[in-house]
Amino acid sequence: PAPVLQLVAKAVKDHGYRSILPVRSQSFEHALLRPPYRTFLNNNSDVAAPSSANDNNKKQLIVYNLPPSLTEYLSPSSQEEASLVRSMLYRSSNSPKTPYLVATFDASASSFLGIPPAATEADLASWVYGDYNATFAAQLASATLGALGMLDGRASVQLSPDTDDASSSRRDTVVLIGSGGREHALAVAHTVIELVRRVGADMVVVGPEQPLVDGVVDELRVECPGVRVFGPTMAGAELEASKAFTKDFLESHGIPTAKYRNFTSADDAVAYVESLDPNDRQVVKASGLAAGKGVLLPTTQEETVAAVKEIMSDRAFGAAGDTCVVESFMTGPEASCLAFCDGKTAVLMPAAQDHKRALDGDEGLNTGGMGAPAPCVTPELQREIETMCVKTVEKMAERGTPYVGVLYAGMMLTPNGPSVLEFNCRFGDPETQVVLPLLETDLYEIMTACCDGTLSSIDVRFKENASAATVVCAAEGYPEKYPKGMEIKGLDSTGEMENVKVYHAGTKVDENGVTRCSGGRVLAVTGTGSNLTEALAASYKAVKLIAFEGSNGANLKHNRTDIAKGAVGKKLRIGVLGSTRGTALLPVMEACANGTLHAEIVAVVSNRSKAPILDKGRSLGPTVTSKFVSCKGLSREQYDAECTAVLAGAGVEYVLLVGYMRILSREFTDYWAGRCVNVHPSLLPKHAGGMDLAVHQAVIDAKETESGCTIHEVTEEVDGGPIVVQKAVKVEPNDTAELLKAKVQALEGPAFIEAIRKKCGIAVVSYADAGVSIDAGNTLVELIKPACKATRRPGCDADLGGFGGLFDLAAAGYNANDTVLIGATDGVGTKLRVAHATKKHESVGVDLVAMCVNDLVVAGGEPLFFLDYFATGALDVEEAAAVVRGIAEGCRLAGCGLVGGETAEMPSMYAPGDYDLAGFSVGAVHRDRVLPKNVAAGDVLLGLPSSGIHSNGFSLVRKLVVERAGLDYSSECPWDASASTIGDSLLTPTKIYVKACLPLLAGEMLTGLAHITGGGLLENLPRSLPSHVKAIVTGHPALPAVFAWMKSTSGLDDREMLRTFNCGIGMVLIVKKDRAEEARVALRAAGEDVIYDMGVLVEREADEEQVEMKSNLS
Repeated sequence: PAPVLQLVAKAVKDHGYRSILPVRSQSFEHALLRPPYRTFLNNNSDVAAPSSANDNNKKQLIVYNLPPSLTEYLSPSSQEEASLVRSMLYRSSNSPKTPYLVATFDASASSFLGIPPAATEADLASWVYGDYNATFAAQLASATLGALGMLDGRASVQLSPDTDDASSSRRDTVVLIGSGGREHALAVAHTVIELVRRVGADMVVVGPEQPLVDGVVDELRVECPGVRVFGPTMAGAELEASKAFTKDFLESHGIPTAKYRNFTSADDAVAYVESLDPNDRQVVKASGLAAGKGVLLPTTQEETVAAVKEIMSDRAFGAAGDTCVVESFMTGPEASCLAFCDGKTAVLMPAAQDHKRALDGDEGLNTGGMGAPAPCVTPELQREIETMCVKTVEKMAERGTPYVGVLYAGMMLTPNGPSVLEFNCRFGDPETQVVLPLLETDLYEIMTACCDGTLSSIDVRFKENASAATVVCAAEGYPEKYPKGMEIKGLDSTGEMENVKVYHAGTKVDENGVTRCSGGRVLAVTGTGSNLTEALAASYKAVKLIAFEGSNGANLKHNRTDIAKGAVGKKLRIGVLGSTRGTALLPVMEACANGTLHAEIVAVVSNRSKAPILDKGRSLGPTVTSKFVSCKGLSREQYDAECTAVLAGAGVEYVLLVGYMRILSREFTDYWAGRCVNVHPSLLPKHAGGMDLAVHQAVIDAKETESGCTIHEVTEEVDGGPIVVQKAVKVEPNDTAELLKAKVQALEGPAFIEAIRKKCGIAVVSYADAGVSIDAGNTLVELIKPACKATRRPGCDADLGGFGGLFDLAAAGYNANDTVLIGATDGVGTKLRVAHATKKHESVGVDLVAMCVNDLVVAGGEPLFFLDYFATGALDVEEAAAVVRGIAEGCRLAGCGLVGGETAEMPSMYAPGDYDLAGFSVGAVHRDRVLPKNVAAGDVLLGLPSSGIHSNGFSLVRKLVVERAGLDYSSECPWDASASTIGDSLLTPTKIYVKACLPLLAGEMLTGLAHITGGGLLENLPRSLPSHVKAIVTGHPALPAVFAWMKSTSGLDDREMLRTFNCGIGMVLIVKKDRAEEARVALRAAGEDVIYDMGVLVEREADEEQVEMKSNLS
């Protein structure tokens, strides 16, 4: 009641009481949050504890609502409350140092007990909040104990087995019309031991719709005027009897429902359907009662026409289809909403969600219901639906047909809000079995108030923080043909279970006292618990104990195994407080929409009426609460309370502060403790307390090399709550506060997503957890960008960061019509092992480029661009950067652009410290200049020296150095005194021959080229020779020192050396004899000082080797 809310709010806000514990009612707490009270409760104590800041520390205040009836007083929860009040008062009288002041509110009198009738609100405030007054406290205590004593006296008389005095005790007989699980649930709730017909009945409760539609209530009122009848009259029952009437009623009173038309002519209905957009799906309903089967759900226009004809022309549902309703198909989850009605107002019960289909996954035929959970809507939706029910009852009263009983509203929770599907005029099945176990107020008392028109005087309460779940056990085959007569086993076991009730529907007891199946839906098993998971566990545990044993011993029971599966796995409901654009919310919205987050945004609240973040909330649809809450005239705590009321009303479970420019009160942070997070634009605890650009400027001024964002729990200490997620970004020397802000903001959305995943109980396994560092990869890109820029050439700009590298052939001087592209790919091989061992990595990057571009030149082409692939087990940024700098240097030497690459970090593929390389190069050549071309006998061979071993044969080299010679890569080099170590010598990069060869290619001096790589001279030179010629090598130079040492250490002969190593020759040029000198001049001009006259080409016999050595390697 309002006086109680006002008293408690004033005690907390104005008089220092800091802790109030509502024993039973969560709704009390929510009511205090809303205007005009705007008050938080701090529930951390068993009783109210005033602050020590004022005189109220001398007393503690208990506000007690006196039970309005004997039945409520006798309920377990009320008895617990009464015992608490008595014990506090007795303790206060025995220990004056801790006095208790009890203010007891009597709803029937709308006043506090012990307060003089003439007392004003100011008097009450003075007595309750002022200095402790023992006389006043005793006056209140006496009034409270007196009221409790009177209730105890009435209870004693009522419960005495020897009482016959009708004036002092009450024994009412109830007649219940109907059969099945629904009526069983009603009977249990009434605690009726024996139903008595025609003898002293005080109330009749009608279960099924047909007697109501037939006017049983009207008849009883005439024939038995002294008997209360719970149920609507024939006129009230028209809400179910005629769907056409209901649709007209809803539309005329502005109660949301689907767009519709009513028809009494099949032709008119068909014409209407055919006039609609074929994509506008419709639902077709028989207006009258059709045993729950008169609703057809066609999916196409043709099926809709057929449905109309089935109902109206074929009369599939008899007279029920004389009038047909065609309405727009609505989307969204359904909710079954039952309300108690007294002809004036309505009180909504917890919404349930019936599972109609027979099989799991909502497959199979429609049934009467296979199970249901409750409750299933948010507090805000509950209030909205209750308002619709109240309006229905009020409008029915205005038309002279007051509605008494239960109004069952089938609701569709559409994207535009709840909308009425249909009304039923009775309890639902299995909804009754799942809702009534949650009822705390006595059912008979509520029904009496409904019949008497006094529902507003009854405190209709349902158990707080409790859920129920019902699973229907049906006969196998239901809803089609099913067996009967099976013995039901397990009922004794389920009867002993706590928090489980088995309701009977299709059962009978045979002459031997055995309970057997007699219908399709046989039992409804309801479990209760503090949450839906517990309720389902209790229900399914009982279901497993039940069997319908057939004559052959088979279990002929069927039940769904997925009741409330969607509700148990429901998404985390997110609320947002924001003051600005809310840019960081966009990634969260996207992740919720695409399913990567098992969460949904249900409320967006702002302290600024035009904040763009509200538009983001509105873009999510009308079911998302998007609200501006004004702070004008409110204290910080009051404002936070009103915001909390909005969030709690939307069912918010987790709050994000996204650009929220307000300091939060302690009351707010206590209420949302562990359930509210903020993003701060720094790596806390650094720069805590700062805001926006000031934080980023502070990072720059402190010359920090790293910044980022922090998601932290919100506590009373600003930016001091536990850290949930941090994401870092590198601070560049040229960053301004604005640039750094942009970089950090890009991390905020992903950080929120990670925090939400943690809240959902999903362990966030990042690339970093798998051994892959995205940040290291980003840092590498920044390190190598300058090196890549240095490889720019006509046709490409060598920018990194795109999805592909671009090259403009025309800008490079090539006409696409007469240009052939050449591709080459290669690696560096086990030479990388030497680089790993010596930790010297730049030269292998040059090797990688050389192995590719030298192959391109052999085809007569000019290398245009290059791409690399770097694979490693764990990315070492400096190591990788050294490799890429070497690649860039190789590209510069070859005159090609480094347009991109891939860095792959794969812990499961490579050992720590290992990496591998691959290179890809593309070149171009004019169509008529592709080599080899016109190679013939008489052509001469010119050789260009290698720089060393290059990149082939290193498996053997490593074996010889380490195993045969017993050396290591740090040993003094035995073949080269100028080299510091063996490793330094072996890592001499492969020579790039591009710039030496391009002038000769441009002058069309060459008929062919051979890159001497793996396989040596003997394997590679023939690749450029036609089959009818062979090479006579007469001028091979003596082995360079490194190869001489390899030959000596290994014992290989000349032939094997020539098949394994380049042996000092890296490239062989094939030139017409008359242009050989011209070629030598061009080579010298390109910087080639050493040119070997290798030999000549001659005609070849069919079986001859294509390379004949006329000189040895000594």
